[in-house]
Amino acid sequence: MSIRIVIADDQAVVRSGFRAILEDEPDLEVVGDAEDGLAAVQVARSRSADVVLMDIRMPRLDGLEATRRLAGPGVEHPIDVIVVTTFDLDDYVFGALRAGAAGFLLKDAAPDTLTAAIRAVANGHGLIAPEVTRRLIARFAAATPDPARRHELERLSEREREVLLEVAHGRSNGQIARRLFIEEATVKSHVSSILLKLGLHSRVQAVILAYETGLVSPGAATAT
Repeated sequence: MSIRIVIADDQAVVRSGFRAILEDEPDLEVVGDAEDGLAAVQVARSRSADVVLMDIRMPRLDGLEATRRLAGPGVEHPIDVIVVTTFDLDDYVFGALRAGAAGFLLKDAAPDTLTAAIRAVANGHGLIAPEVTRRLIARFAAATPDPARRHELERLSEREREVLLEVAHGRSNGQIARRLFIEEATVKSHVSSILLKLGLHSRVQAVILAYETGLVSPGAATAT
């Protein structure tokens, strides 16, 4: 079954370029496009999209608000969003992820990076462009955890907290399974439960919450 994609960008040449890349992939299907954020929300819903490639600066409704309407907190049937932009400013990265985006890429990403990102997000794995990951980690390191948010973790079981900690260290489901001596399918189930209980839509958001609540400390060991 193919992954259904909507492309949202106010530049026709960008939409055409992405479409040309994606139509060469047998498991990816472009089911629509939009030139502004409001149309992106409408098209994504009406075409039952699995993933939306979302620009940030668009008329009528910007990409951050469009992302929030498709994947933000409280959305009943969220659709995965990958923000794809020429701007790698920290405020855009955090704004996109907090709005519910499952991934963040720059428009100059290689075609195979774009297609890999779509597949990763469609399979429940968040993705951040390598170009911004180092700054993102640096921002985590400079941030002070908010003790008032620690109560959010009380919704999780002890095992789920262990899994969230491993996810925050950047480990894959397979690596987590080996470290905790459980089946990989069990890890996947725990991750799904964590996202549901915390009202999150991606592993990337779970990592952010783990840092912001102080569950994991900047500079903590990440060795596998």
